[in-house]
Amino acid sequence: MYQVRNLLAAAGLVLAAATANAADSSLDSLKMTGPEMKSAGVLAFGPDGILFVADPSAATIYAIDTGDRTAAKSTDRPKVDNLDEKFAALLGTDAKQIAVNDMIVNPVSGNVYFSVARGKGADAKAAILKVDRAGKPSEFALKSAKYSKVTLPNPGRSEAITHIALVKDKLYVAGMSTEEFASTLRGIAFPFSEADKGAGIQIYHGAHGAFETKSPVRKFVAFDIKGETNILASYTCTPLVKIPVSSLKAGEKVKGTTVAELGNRNKPLDMIVYEKGGKSFILMANSARGVMKIPTEGIEDIEGITKRVADKAGLKYETITSLKGVEQLDRFDKDHAIIVARGEGGALNLSTIELP
Repeated sequence: MYQVRNLLAAAGLVLAAATANAADSSLDSLKMTGPEMKSAGVLAFGPDGILFVADPSAATIYAIDTGDRTAAKSTDRPKVDNLDEKFAALLGTDAKQIAVNDMIVNPVSGNVYFSVARGKGADAKAAILKVDRAGKPSEFALKSAKYSKVTLPNPGRSEAITHIALVKDKLYVAGMSTEEFASTLRGIAFPFSEADKGAGIQIYHGAHGAFETKSPVRKFVAFDIKGETNILASYTCTPLVKIPVSSLKAGEKVKGTTVAELGNRNKPLDMIVYEKGGKSFILMANSARGVMKIPTEGIEDIEGITKRVADKAGLKYETITSLKGVEQLDRFDKDHAIIVARGEGGALNLSTIELP
């Protein structure tokens, strides 16, 4: 049985392993107050209630002290209908002016954090909102929050940051750069000092029948295979690729191993790893193919897809037909996931589900 290493599935292990001195060092590094973000994109949680927020418009990542580091006393699991309307009310607008960009669970408290855009286009304002275990929404006060930040040195003009996750003491960042291999993965040490140019990523895209270097990783998780930590990266249209973390050195050109083609004309929206019945699975929400449950059994033996495929190949999956309209998902506890799904009439609803 493989050990899950991504923050989504095992953040509690990361936090438990951190010493008091390491936690103090992380918090001591947050010296500035009142982050002013141009945009709020993908999220990740670190030790001691530190929330990482990507600002893709500025190619910058913020580490923000939420102060949320008290273990939950309640066993409640959040449920909120018409989430976008409630967020709009908090921000003084209407639901049509709200875009939920990402969602992450604080593994210590069980509070759920959201990156939100208020408004449209260049005039949109960034906000961080929170829903507690009882389902009560509130706005997180960025103006008084302590933070540090790091800016990427060679961001692409678009999609500079597509996903982030903390793995041990490094924040891994996927996105586009101006390098020859524009698809980039970087490991940035935390507490932050500076970001390097990252590693350029090449993959074989079976649906396109070609090697590609200019398609960004959309979502990823970290996962141990035979004791070695790998990034499992998902792309549009929809290759699933394993990349050893040890290969991600600044300036390197790295070729990933395509372990599955999950079906074309589709975009991955979110993914987690979990264990059930002694086996490990990926749960992935998609734009056109619903929610997939992908067993990881045999992933260590797959040599990789290197020829064009008509539709699907490699690791198999089943579609969870009871889950419809899912746009965001995260691991809530060892037995449950939390999802944001678009219901009838287009409203966004937050609920907690048993892991399938």
